Amino acid sequence: MDDLRYWLGFNLVRGIGPVRLRMLLDMFGDVRSAWEASEQVLREMKLDRRSLENFLKVRQQVDLDEVLRHVERAGVHVLTWDSPDYPDLLRQISDAPPVLFVRGEITPADEWAVALVGTRKATVYGREVARMLAADLARNRVTVISGLARGIDSIAHKAALDAGGRTIAVLGSGVDCIYPSEHRQLADAIAQNGALISDYPLGTQPESANFPARNRIISGLSLGVVVVEADLKSGALITADFALDQGREVFAVPGSILSPASAGCNRLLRDGASLVTEVGDILEGLHLDHLAEKQMAREILPENATEAAIISHLSAEPRHLDELSRETALPVEVISSTLVMMELKGMTRQVAPLQYVIAREPEEPYTVDAAAGNDAAADMP
Repeated sequence: MDDLRYWLGFNLVRGIGPVRLRMLLDMFGDVRSAWEASEQVLREMKLDRRSLENFLKVRQQVDLDEVLRHVERAGVHVLTWDSPDYPDLLRQISDAPPVLFVRGEITPADEWAVALVGTRKATVYGREVARMLAADLARNRVTVISGLARGIDSIAHKAALDAGGRTIAVLGSGVDCIYPSEHRQLADAIAQNGALISDYPLGTQPESANFPARNRIISGLSLGVVVVEADLKSGALITADFALDQGREVFAVPGSILSPASAGCNRLLRDGASLVTEVGDILEGLHLDHLAEKQMAREILPENATEAAIISHLSAEPRHLDELSRETALPVEVISSTLVMMELKGMTRQVAPLQYVIAREPEEPYTVDAAAGNDAAADMP
């Protein structure tokens, strides 16, 4: 908590984002030392003039204790790169936000999340498809992520909630500045059954420039992004581009070639996105078709030394069972039985007979439980 005020301080500085803050942390070792660094040392680091001036101005004028008190009074939870409960998937992207403001709660179950995004000018077809897919994902215990915008986003959130599932909304404003205003009641419901998330400081008003940047968080929190309906200028395509850059799966719902509202989705399919006609296409594409069993196994079985030994010898390259046995000095039967349970947990995957890969790269040290911008400019008043 002592260092949180400095994270909040840097979050107020325009021009110091993930890349520059990482450089400062690498230089000074921790966020407090970076905040308190002398102006001369900062100039010697060749921080660009505007960023340096902004930093010095904020450092001089802002009362960090009052900033922290404001966050506490608002009942908002703050996660930073140093937080153990910072979302594991989001941590993996190159420009993960250093600070996340959270209304509600992010849980380990949200590791299994899929983004549903699309145009704010949804057709009847798009609305029905979004409702169907979001509800089916929720029934399969998949968290639905979107951006709270009009159209596909809000429909996806509502359908997930109506189905008794979890949903997360990523905002292009502070979590205390709900946009559009007619979604305030929906936002409250999301906070009760998921979370509202933003990397923008409290009080930040929605601006068109904020929405494309927040889309990287929508895709970063997700195993895959489903574009339900989008024209060729839709902000949903920006989210899809971020997903591709982050190594996430991109899915698209096909539409009529005569409908401009489906032109973006049809182009994604032409360019290699996975086609979606039902929720099974998403679940199978992301290996979530046995998610309930995976979640149950993860809840019941704790991490142990055998799992840790096996995971340390796995990568994206297939490894044979016999190799793992030799390298870990563990009996084949122990390796085999442990791998069965690790596959249920979603930690490993069998890609050929007796050949295994890691399902995702773990953070160090490895622990089992670590863990839409849609037409952005057009969506503004």
